[in-house]
Amino acid sequence: VQWKENFETSFSELLEIGAVKFVSKKMLKKEQVAHEADILRQVQSQQVVALLDAYESPTFLMLVLELEDGRLLDYLVAHDELMEEKVAFFIRETLEALQHLHTCRVAHLDLKPENIMVDLRSQTPGVKLVDFGDAVQLTAHRRYVHLLLGNPEFAAPELIRGTPVSVSTDVWSVGVLAYVLLSGVSPFLDESPEETCVNICRLDFCFPDEYFQGVSQAAKDFVTSVIQQDPRKRPSATSCLQHPWVGRGGVHGGDYSKTPLDTTRLSTFIDRRKQLHDVRPVTNIKGLVSSSMGNTL
Repeated sequence: VQWKENFETSFSELLEIGAVKFVSKKMLKKEQVAHEADILRQVQSQQVVALLDAYESPTFLMLVLELEDGRLLDYLVAHDELMEEKVAFFIRETLEALQHLHTCRVAHLDLKPENIMVDLRSQTPGVKLVDFGDAVQLTAHRRYVHLLLGNPEFAAPELIRGTPVSVSTDVWSVGVLAYVLLSGVSPFLDESPEETCVNICRLDFCFPDEYFQGVSQAAKDFVTSVIQQDPRKRPSATSCLQHPWVGRGGVHGGDYSKTPLDTTRLSTFIDRRKQLHDVRPVTNIKGLVSSSMGNTL
């Protein structure tokens, strides 16, 4: 990465073309921010936020990123009616973005609603993935364990257990995202982050009628096929795109429910997520999960 130093003089021009991500040098090492910049350049595509420039000051590192239109969830609840077919469309878009990343052997590792933006500039609205601070380049020769920070709602079991991650870690998060978009509720959420982690590792979720009434069986089948405890049993992003509900395998309109989804719960979900601060590691989660599951991990 080529770090420029004239940020103050370029600031007003930069704000016209992009958004600036400020990173304090006290919070992250320069190599970590350079790693994110390198990955962004490597996976450049229509479905990934573009890195426009990089700057350095005595106290901050700045990544200049293209401006995005808004978050996926905000976009979906802004419409009068949210239909299952639209949810399937955006899940498909997200999977296609992941397919590209995974072809580059890059795992995002922090896929959650806040990191999925909607690009309204193209003829058909599409998704753009943002925030590659946790992303990693995977190699066949290196097992990579990732530290879970903050809220675990969208985290796969391997992030909680501290076992090696893979591209299928992202696929789990797509399953949780689909569940949330269809119901407006979180499948594993509990009173505390620690209890949420236990639910994830136990695969403790279901499809309550009060939240899934009117949701098609095909949609529930997709979620179940993706939220698998064993990463090796999860389908790849490419395989997910062939699932009848997602639609690239040739879906028929009749497979989608024609009942509008309840966006009231989704709005509540968005408001709750806005209160979160993903900054602290979940305390001794591996020990807590092991004891609560009878040391079966």
